[in-house]
Amino acid sequence: MTRYATRVSVTQDGPEPVVTVWRAIAASHAAACAALEHELGKRHGLGVSEFEVLDRLAERGDRDFRSQELADAVHLSQSALSRLIDRLERHGLVERCLCGEDRRGIYVTLTPAGRQRHAEAAPTHRGVLASVLPAGLLAP
Repeated sequence: MTRYATRVSVTQDGPEPVVTVWRAIAASHAAACAALEHELGKRHGLGVSEFEVLDRLAERGDRDFRSQELADAVHLSQSALSRLIDRLERHGLVERCLCGEDRRGIYVTLTPAGRQRHAEAAPTHRGVLASVLPAGLLAP
């Protein structure tokens, strides 16, 4: 089990700076997720996790993505990813195929319709992030 430092100090002036920063990060994440859910859903019929899966698959180009690697990349459990892939597959955006080397492995790939939906939704995704995230996070 990983051990974490338990040093905690509260000043009379309020929380430590690290807590203040953490709260700002959490608030930015919540605001970005809410805005993305709204805009991606309204404009493209996608949720944040669905778009994230399409985005990760698009980044891979023509290379397949093992299901377990994809689950790790998008921070979902294997069962949650499986349900999400089921939905995307029903809409014709992704397909599953068996791994040739390891018959237990499953690959997930974008279909042409999935590439198209991703291409249409990516500018919305990037625009929302640019408008919601603090400018200091976006500086090189």
